[in-house]
Amino acid sequence: MPRAPTREERARYPWLGADVAVRPLDVAIAPPEGYARVAVEPGSFGAWLRGLPLRPAGTPARDFRGGRVLAGDDARLAAVAELDVGTANLQQCADSIIRLHAEWRWASGHSEQIAYRFTSGHLASWPRYAAGDRARVSGSKVTWVRGASADSSRSAFRSYLDLVFTYAGTLSLQGEKARPARADVRPGDFFVLGGSPGHAVLVLDVAANARGERVALLGQGFIPAQDFQVLSPGAGGPWFSLSGDTVATPFWQPFPWSSLRRMPSP
Repeated sequence: MPRAPTREERARYPWLGADVAVRPLDVAIAPPEGYARVAVEPGSFGAWLRGLPLRPAGTPARDFRGGRVLAGDDARLAAVAELDVGTANLQQCADSIIRLHAEWRWASGHSEQIAYRFTSGHLASWPRYAAGDRARVSGSKVTWVRGASADSSRSAFRSYLDLVFTYAGTLSLQGEKARPARADVRPGDFFVLGGSPGHAVLVLDVAANARGERVALLGQGFIPAQDFQVLSPGAGGPWFSLSGDTVATPFWQPFPWSSLRRMPSP
């Protein structure tokens, strides 16, 4: 049943308000019969995603303006994350993955490691932004200049993320050098097909059975900027098979295994 977040959950997911009702992902969504969740390293991005707070069952997905984009009973929608999307058309598919990864590093006490690349390849680091540096973007050229006072508040952090969302996307995520093998897919990895537009989906969890067959929970943001959604392949439940040559999702072309990526380690 949905409940108010605990003090520990509000520390782990610092955007949560005290007045929301949530369900942790790993409590709300059990593995299929005969499957068990794979082991993850304590404190890892994957372990953090397993506790991702979800809104009550049947909640519709809404865009940044508040308009409904998916009904709560849509067969393609397993759940909606309790994650703000902002008031501008910025936090889309790749941006949602960056947002969650950055929030994990923030909550884990490693904010000095928060840094993501623009599509141009230029690195935008949170420590530099917090120190007061600001990006000047002209075409594909980016220069950083001291343009503000030092500020490491949550408000400044969200402004930094909006900057990243503006200039990063599926093409920059596709460029990540960490390309895990199919046999090593784990929670926190993502599939990405870069383009304008492209698309990306995040591996939220992985479970396996005694025969070594694996299934995954997948999540996405989308265009226009909208609530982060836990996806479902349809009537069979929210877990996607990882046994084929591609991974098919409801809103995009199938993702080949060559599109699997992983955020860099610290």
